[in-house]
Amino acid sequence: MKRVSFAVLALIMLQPLFSQSDNKNLPIPPRPVDPQIVKDQDEMTWDDYRPIPGKNWADPTLVPQRKFRMALVAVDFPDQPFVITLPKKSDLFGNPQIDPVKRQDVPEFYSDFWLKPSAVNHGQTINGYWMEQSRGKFGITDLEPFGPYRMPYNLWEYGLNEYRQNNSTPDGTVAGKRMEPHVDSLWKADAGDVKSQYDAVLRIYAGYDETGVWQEFGEMKFLSREDIPAEWGNPDTAKPRWVPTRYVPWTSWKAGQMQWGLSSIRQGENSGTITHELGHYAFDIGDNNNNPYVQPYRRAGSGPWDMMDRGSFNGPGGPHMRWVVPATMGASMPAGLMLRNRLLNGFIRKNEVLTLSREDLAVSGPVVAEVTAREVDPLPGTFAGIIVRLDGPEPHDRTPVDDPSVNPVSPGIPDYDFYSLEVVQRIGYDSFCPDNGVLIAKNKDKESRNGGPNQFNCFNWVIDAHPEDINMVDYIRPDGQKVMRTIADYRQLNDALFHAGLNSGSSFEFADSANNLHFYIIDIRKNENGIIVYKAGIRPIKSNETLKREFALMPPVQKKLKGENGYVLFTLKNTGEPAGSDPSLHFQNTLRWLNSDIYRLSINTDYANGKVQLLNSIVALEPGESREIPVYVSVSGYKGKKIRFFLTARSETDPNAIIIKKAVIQFRK
Repeated sequence: MKRVSFAVLALIMLQPLFSQSDNKNLPIPPRPVDPQIVKDQDEMTWDDYRPIPGKNWADPTLVPQRKFRMALVAVDFPDQPFVITLPKKSDLFGNPQIDPVKRQDVPEFYSDFWLKPSAVNHGQTINGYWMEQSRGKFGITDLEPFGPYRMPYNLWEYGLNEYRQNNSTPDGTVAGKRMEPHVDSLWKADAGDVKSQYDAVLRIYAGYDETGVWQEFGEMKFLSREDIPAEWGNPDTAKPRWVPTRYVPWTSWKAGQMQWGLSSIRQGENSGTITHELGHYAFDIGDNNNNPYVQPYRRAGSGPWDMMDRGSFNGPGGPHMRWVVPATMGASMPAGLMLRNRLLNGFIRKNEVLTLSREDLAVSGPVVAEVTAREVDPLPGTFAGIIVRLDGPEPHDRTPVDDPSVNPVSPGIPDYDFYSLEVVQRIGYDSFCPDNGVLIAKNKDKESRNGGPNQFNCFNWVIDAHPEDINMVDYIRPDGQKVMRTIADYRQLNDALFHAGLNSGSSFEFADSANNLHFYIIDIRKNENGIIVYKAGIRPIKSNETLKREFALMPPVQKKLKGENGYVLFTLKNTGEPAGSDPSLHFQNTLRWLNSDIYRLSINTDYANGKVQLLNSIVALEPGESREIPVYVSVSGYKGKKIRFFLTARSETDPNAIIIKKAVIQFRK
């Protein structure tokens, strides 16, 4: 399925969403109920931020249930002053972006930058992120500054100790020094043995995280390693001006001498991934990201949709803007946590999630429920997400083995434990996610490698509504050559979300025949504050018993339309009885959500120049419930005075339940 063009999207963005059940003031011509509007990270600015209605989680007066105290220890080096102390935009990398800060004020500046809302950090803090994700259960209450301290060795003596860089030193020694012991020794000598008073230590060092500069000031800036000028090279001009780096054979010496940020919460001045490192440190969650630069390529796990994958790079300008000091661009606004991680962290209660059994679905039939956007608490009568456990006889995950060396989009070893369904809305920290919509994923209870070449730690695997290559440029080389994003680039998942209705640019359903599950995105609505709620359905593809379904489809009462186009309304009604399923089915009492049947609609006409169009081909109704089905009819350019068409309704649960109704509509001037 092709995506809606960006030209069309620009127009669609101006139009409000409308529910399938809202048949008043329907637009002419019709537009998608739920258009997919993908905004690329490169195009985002701070204007994309949308606050959560009525809540500012960065407010320092809010007190979290679990208080997390941190120390911030700031250090510089004999050969590298704090970037933030230099004249504005004066260093090789073009930083800092603001007027200089005095050296003695650097620790307090960064403590305030990370913890106190201000114009410099656009009101966003690491405390605000965790308060938003946890709904006030976890927050950073203290970030006490210490320093500044001058390290005993040069930056390169610490930074050239990884990824085959050890022999690229200016003086011929072998680099291999670890920064943390020296930082802590200086801190202890100054402040005493106070480390035990804090839950974690944030070590801010002068200079850059190599992760944010190796590509931008390596292969993106220089055509080859031989083209690197002297000012970017080794201080010993007789030595190469390049060094190896983590993912590719070379980068400039100036970029490669920097340290790679680690889960010890060791961060350079350009780092925006402190929240990510706290995910490791405070909650013991591992990485979920791939190596996107080595072949054979392997697709990312959750990409931009989870902070423990490359969603940690979300922010204005995207991943190639992580070199900015202070860190207010790419990586400054990480994605929220996916349902699996929020549950693991205790950020949402189990009763806020509808948890289903795959085996019980084969008995109970379909489940239909509403899910609220993950950035806020579930609205009344809705859930924070839906989980389907892959239970029953082994193997639980019955996905056929798919060789990752042949298929780069293979999820790897089929050892996933459950499906999750949640809703992403571009508000709060998710403002810098690339789309609104429904996120479906396979998840593991425990972390493990996904096997095959270039395997990586993978505990959730987003189902991509657009598995084809996104076909977008990654960057442009100095000679003007366009370098495309590989299939392993995490931004391949920018268009992964599912959407309701027809012609959205995405898909409204996903079927996993091996695991006997079919997911439907049925409808969408917004509350008075603009919070998105989706209605979703899940059914077994094959049931243990045939469920008889009864429904009625009434043709439109209106037989004439004025002009050349308009809507006629069919009526679909569920005339069956309540399911009466066993309340012990599934992992909670789900009777309230077991009564609906799911119907598929289709339409056709034998008039070549006449146009008939549905807004949505999926409807879910409870027993006794009816719904008007709008059909757009147009005879523009058609010389006839009437048009005949047929509307077909089929029960997705009962293959024998099919109704076809004919309509003949006349047009008058």
